[in-house]
Amino acid sequence: MRHFQILVAGLTLTLANAQFKCPAKDGQYEDSRQCDKYYECIDGEATAKLCPDGLVFDQLIRKRNKCDNPFNVDCGDRTELQPAQPKGVCPRQNGFFAHENPAVCNKFYNCIHGEHIETVCTAGLHFDEFSGICVWPDTAGREGCDAAANTILKDGFTCPTDAQKDANGNIAVHPKYAHPTDCQRFYVCLNGVEPRDLGCQVGEVYNEDSQRCDAPENVPGCEDWYKDEPSAPPSAKQGKKA
Repeated sequence: MRHFQILVAGLTLTLANAQFKCPAKDGQYEDSRQCDKYYECIDGEATAKLCPDGLVFDQLIRKRNKCDNPFNVDCGDRTELQPAQPKGVCPRQNGFFAHENPAVCNKFYNCIHGEHIETVCTAGLHFDEFSGICVWPDTAGREGCDAAANTILKDGFTCPTDAQKDANGNIAVHPKYAHPTDCQRFYVCLNGVEPRDLGCQVGEVYNEDSQRCDAPENVPGCEDWYKDEPSAPPSAKQGKKA
């Protein structure tokens, strides 16, 4: 586990310019104490710079941009960091971060310049902040994870306990279920236990019999789903069970 110290960025950069001695070769060089700070050396003149908040400097990267995610960089004794610039659910402007609810272990955020993308791990896996990927729960070693938090959607849907069979009579590994009121949407239960809310492309509706997206005229109760002014809600659809 990495432990970092937070510094006052402005003062650190000012003092560093005067202290760092550039090697003979121009280039970018790491600071000896702060992992997200580096020096741009041109003609023997050093300019202290910082990686974007959340990223750290890796002198071994051959590209011009040598800032990377902390789980890809061995900071060693460079344990200091610039002050965090949190925004919304992002503890720092850039990086991969666990869900703010410690009970939700299968979701994480990819933060880019303070904007986040929520991502869900493959069924059965937990997000590991120290490697930045989804791994088996015993590898992640996270505490307080609530299995129930991964098994209910915002609209209240949970995967039925009865096994569903596919068109060949075999038990479906990832069974699908029609949405009770929206012809275009449907649910898929990963490994039969973890629900996902999905949808057909515009112009198609979900066919519960074939378990595929289909033309509206082939699905009773959904024939008029895309008409501008349907005469009545799809009553037959209302009677279907998810």
